[in-house]
Amino acid sequence: MLSDPSPSDYQFRLRDSLVGAQMLFVAFGALVLVPLLTGLDANVALFTAGAGTLVFQALTRRMVPVFLASSFAFIAPILYGVQTWGVPATLCGLIAAGIFYVILSLFIRWRGVGMLQRLLPPVVTGPVIMVIGLVLAPVAVNLALGRSGDGSAELVARGPALLISMGALATVVLASLLGRGFVRLVPILLGIVVGYLLALPFGLIDFSSVGEASWFALPAFVLPEWNWKAVLFIVPVAIAPAIEHFGDILAISSVTERNYLKNPGVHRTLMGDGLATILASSLGGPPNTTYSEVTGAVALTRLTNPAIMTWAALAAISLSFIDKLGALLRTIPTPVMGGIMLLLFGAILVVGLNSLARCGEDLMEPRNLAIISLVVVFGVGGMTFSAGQFVIEGIGLAGLLGVLLNLLLPRPSPAGRESH
Repeated sequence: MLSDPSPSDYQFRLRDSLVGAQMLFVAFGALVLVPLLTGLDANVALFTAGAGTLVFQALTRRMVPVFLASSFAFIAPILYGVQTWGVPATLCGLIAAGIFYVILSLFIRWRGVGMLQRLLPPVVTGPVIMVIGLVLAPVAVNLALGRSGDGSAELVARGPALLISMGALATVVLASLLGRGFVRLVPILLGIVVGYLLALPFGLIDFSSVGEASWFALPAFVLPEWNWKAVLFIVPVAIAPAIEHFGDILAISSVTERNYLKNPGVHRTLMGDGLATILASSLGGPPNTTYSEVTGAVALTRLTNPAIMTWAALAAISLSFIDKLGALLRTIPTPVMGGIMLLLFGAILVVGLNSLARCGEDLMEPRNLAIISLVVVFGVGGMTFSAGQFVIEGIGLAGLLGVLLNLLLPRPSPAGRESH
């Protein structure tokens, strides 16, 4: 039986500062991976993760022990947006995704969570999540082979690239499967370290930029600029991570034995997530999301004091001003990133498959079959719809199509379902 949390659960104590730093260490590999893959600044991502976590805590009355940082769900649209419209315009689309979260939170407060579950069931969100993983798969393979993300240029010779990427991949897999305790919580970070060490003998790492960087500097914040094309492309992507948010809140509720869905309420947690994403995107950082690996660390340590996440946030903000750290992160060779991405993007696909498998629906029922198959094929196959300058394609099209099909296709009658 879950109990109701209370603001008195929050106890800000100096002795918890090292534990908070450890929580940041757990999140660090995934946190910096997103900006490194998408061309955003890692120091800005650190700052906005910390600041976003503090915003989340303020909205949720400091009750929920979660840490917010870079969302993997937005990697594909950020990559496309940066290449097509540039970073400032892409940030505009990401801000719109945060606004979508806020609107959704108000809708939940008005109509309840049940209405949202009927509007966005697993037969919609599952295939959309699958599309995200499938669209990203070629990028991971190209980087693992030493090529650029689009495969147009060779950055590292194929032989060394494969050795480095497979070494990083093997480390992540083994740490996830065989690791115990704290090791199992930081597989991505361990994979980056091993891949980095494998790259050193090949002379692929240039430390000159680290030496030239100052010790302390303001993060390289970037301001957004209005671009409606980026907004229309990115907002539908927010459907899937918004739904995943509920799973994350259920998970931390289970770990702490506190009912966060009731108090402070999922409408507050989603709004906190949305405002954190708006803040991050307004400064040049990736959208924020709750980190399941940090929830795993809470389960392992049994330290459920939400103030520990305040310390983690303060540690992230402090590190963001160390310019040499950002310069060091930028020296990581692309095959290291590619090796880790092979597993991560595949894992996104599996999350979508798992969502479908657990929904209890007959996926071969004609209505479900139509929704799932069309969402996946349209999203992965490159279907595009345009009217004048308006263009929608890829993940954005998949998300919008799933919502529309779920609303428009007639549901089978109980009698029809039984005969089928």
